[in-house]
Amino acid sequence: MRKYIQSCKTEFWQEVFTAELDYILRQLKDAADVLSVGCGPAVIEAGLADHGLNVTGLDISRQALDRAPDTIRTIAGSAENMFFPEQSFDAVIYVASLQFIQDYKKALRQTARILRKNGILLTLLLNPASQFFKDKKSNPDSYVNKIKHTNLKKIERAIAEYFMLQTEYILGIQHRRIFETADPNWAALYVIKGNKKLEGTDRN
Repeated sequence: MRKYIQSCKTEFWQEVFTAELDYILRQLKDAADVLSVGCGPAVIEAGLADHGLNVTGLDISRQALDRAPDTIRTIAGSAENMFFPEQSFDAVIYVASLQFIQDYKKALRQTARILRKNGILLTLLLNPASQFFKDKKSNPDSYVNKIKHTNLKKIERAIAEYFMLQTEYILGIQHRRIFETADPNWAALYVIKGNKKLEGTDRN
């Protein structure tokens, strides 16, 4: 964890986090209460709180949550068994975390349950087709080697059971250079944004 925190402070990762934060803020402009699932030490979540959002961070690691800032509420627990009441949040975000959850389909069911009417799901997925991912995967110590799910279309279909979807590729990374792109070969992230389906909407 200490090594991860140190890496978060590097100029490169600060630039990545800033780009992700700016993107997330644009997508959540009408949200007030936000849950971040798999928040870790809550680097991006701290930025959301600084912009006036009421942020709750959920993570299975108490060690990671101990590093989170006091500006957000943190709760230790699993994504598959969220205990929040129904319709607790305006938005739920997964910032490069959904693919690491063993039973992500159960997590998505929980997400739909705790979102309010017209609630937003924002999922930032690591793009296995990107050069960034391939470079990381070649390093046996990289976090991407702990990923459990790489089939983006399968994840997209699972999300579509509960949400109306918009998708796009974002955040080009080439070595240490960060740039805007929608090219799947260079975009490090595949974003799935979902608006919660109304009760009774056909999920087939």
